[in-house]
Amino acid sequence: MALSDSRGEPTSTSNRAALDGFEKALGELNAYVGDPLATINNVISADPSFVLGHLLKAHILLLSTERGAEPELKRTVEAAEALSNAANARERGHIRAARAWLDGDYQGTPNLLEKVLIDHPRDLLALQIGHIGDFFVGDALSLRDRVARVLPAWDEQVPGYGFALSMHAFGLEEMGDYGAAEATAKRAIALNPKDAWGIHAFAHVCEMQARHAEGVAWLEEHEEDWAPGNFFSVHNWWHLALYYLDRGEIAKVLALYDGPIRSARSKVALDMLDAAAMLWRLKLLDVDVGARWSELAELYAAQAGDAYYAFNDMHGMMCFAATGREVEANALLAAQEKASAGPGTNAMMTREVGLPVCRALHAFGRGDYATTIELLANLRPKANRFGGSHAQRDVLTQTLIVAALKGGQPGLARALARERIALKPNSASGHAFLARAFAALGDKAGAVVAEKAAGVRRGLVAH
Repeated sequence: MALSDSRGEPTSTSNRAALDGFEKALGELNAYVGDPLATINNVISADPSFVLGHLLKAHILLLSTERGAEPELKRTVEAAEALSNAANARERGHIRAARAWLDGDYQGTPNLLEKVLIDHPRDLLALQIGHIGDFFVGDALSLRDRVARVLPAWDEQVPGYGFALSMHAFGLEEMGDYGAAEATAKRAIALNPKDAWGIHAFAHVCEMQARHAEGVAWLEEHEEDWAPGNFFSVHNWWHLALYYLDRGEIAKVLALYDGPIRSARSKVALDMLDAAAMLWRLKLLDVDVGARWSELAELYAAQAGDAYYAFNDMHGMMCFAATGREVEANALLAAQEKASAGPGTNAMMTREVGLPVCRALHAFGRGDYATTIELLANLRPKANRFGGSHAQRDVLTQTLIVAALKGGQPGLARALARERIALKPNSASGHAFLARAFAALGDKAGAVVAEKAAGVRRGLVAH
């Protein structure tokens, strides 16, 4: 007799041990702890006919956003498809969603999982993979509303309810509803203090509202809840470094970079892009980071011809532009041009955002600030189309401001700095950029006022 999972959703298996192993692996994925891939591999080895096991494995693999995972993803999807006659309707929906990603239809994956969730609103795997899929394709509306649609079917008695809340919190934050995001994230964390995604959602709220002192205190006070043994911890360390960066505490930023952000020299795409994004922000501030770029550039060099996921490509180009690796930079641009002419979601992402962004960063590295400005000036409103969060894509605005300062367009830099201040009045970096623009315009009085505002927000002078 077929069993239901712990949330009451149907499965096609009658093997209790297999289903228990699936629940364990899913719980590890929900919390970003342990090794869910190893856990589910053990389950599949014991029961190769377990459909949900192959599906969980496929979803874990697609989350890597790396071409290197594609051969194993292909084998896993095909194994699940071979069992489709024994699968139930819910599982067949997951099979179609995993196949869509393998075929390059990244948007199709969350769309197909939404169809699963309509009939199975407590399918936590469909919810989490659909949610992260929304993030990968830059769909902030669905980040919020995918979870909102199913939450009425959940309550505190349903296993994993806190994880559903933390996903909703992140969606609320990306849609600019910071008050609701904070309340929802804290409710999720109250249910499970070690919920790294909920902690991450609140970290985003602090970043977007420039509540940096509060963000620092929160992450540092709760470090034992989100850092040890968590494979999402590098991203939360990155958020902590962002707070220190805006406060002008460069030594602490570099200490975090050399410590938890890059000490393990991770080759995981998310970890690498966080490192590149932090070094690029330091470059924009003319901070000498020494040889730190070289290690990352070597790793990205091996992927220069992939053009598998446009958001990752941007961070590879940061490394090539910062180190003057023209061979790799040109290889990446050529791969992107080829990818942009092909089918699938990444072709659209690359064509509309990824390729012009990489061209802009390449130009910046060569000192061609006019080209950087031309490419980035009108790109920011649609930059969400290649994924990432508002906090991550903010690097494009910062790059544009610095290009304007270096490229003899201080008026543009002033306008963009004012835009930044309107969005984040308490951000020291916005006022610092404004001070640089005023100075370049010869407005000494304006520069003094802006510098003082930046200092106040960094806590360097009294209010």
